[in-house]
Amino acid sequence: MKLQHYLGGLEGLEPSSFEKRVFVQPWEERIFGIHVAMMALSNHLEAVKTVPTQFKSFWTWGHLRKGAEGLNPFDYFKYRYYEKWLGGISGFFVESGYVSKEELDSKTAAYLEQLDAPLPQAEEPAIDDQVMEYLRVGDSPKCDVAIQPKFKVGDVVTVRNPPPTDHCKLPGYLRTKQGVIDVVYEGAYNYYFPTGDGVGDPMPIYNVKFDSHEIWGNLTEPKTWIYVQIFEGYLEDPA
Repeated sequence: MKLQHYLGGLEGLEPSSFEKRVFVQPWEERIFGIHVAMMALSNHLEAVKTVPTQFKSFWTWGHLRKGAEGLNPFDYFKYRYYEKWLGGISGFFVESGYVSKEELDSKTAAYLEQLDAPLPQAEEPAIDDQVMEYLRVGDSPKCDVAIQPKFKVGDVVTVRNPPPTDHCKLPGYLRTKQGVIDVVYEGAYNYYFPTGDGVGDPMPIYNVKFDSHEIWGNLTEPKTWIYVQIFEGYLEDPA
């Protein structure tokens, strides 16, 4: 069980950072750009089939978060935000065979010795166009399948408590709590890949209303509510 799956709703986590800059170091901009390009060139996108790219893998926001959340908790809390990105993306490229660990270590050592060395440059208009189009259009998880929702507005539901593995879309503070279905969203949605805890295949999503006292007891003001969008796979009928 990884602590990073349970951070939401916890108090007293120190130290807190109030850094307002999106990018603190120049390399963070580059790793963000690499991630965006990987999403835009992911092999599940129809438009990519005609783009001359050597990237042949499936990559989404979910894969990035899986790489970060799969870290050892000590490493997860030690590294800064984009350091987690860098570790997850680098690990993916090594595991997928795009680069060997030895090649990566060698390049890293070379750039550390000469920090002002020019970075590799390449131009491919079709790739640039695809990345820009992806930024405009995005990638919707909504699926063109008809699935009857298990719950309706007003139903009382209990949040399941599945064991998380490398990645989880369920906030830890909601586990075992009861709420009320407030909205049933139209259609079905997937989560790109199975997470091992009930999410992956197309399913309905609900907006669930929770009494804050049910979650945090008397630490919250009376008659206050929170609303959370939750996959159906994380909900069940009350015991």
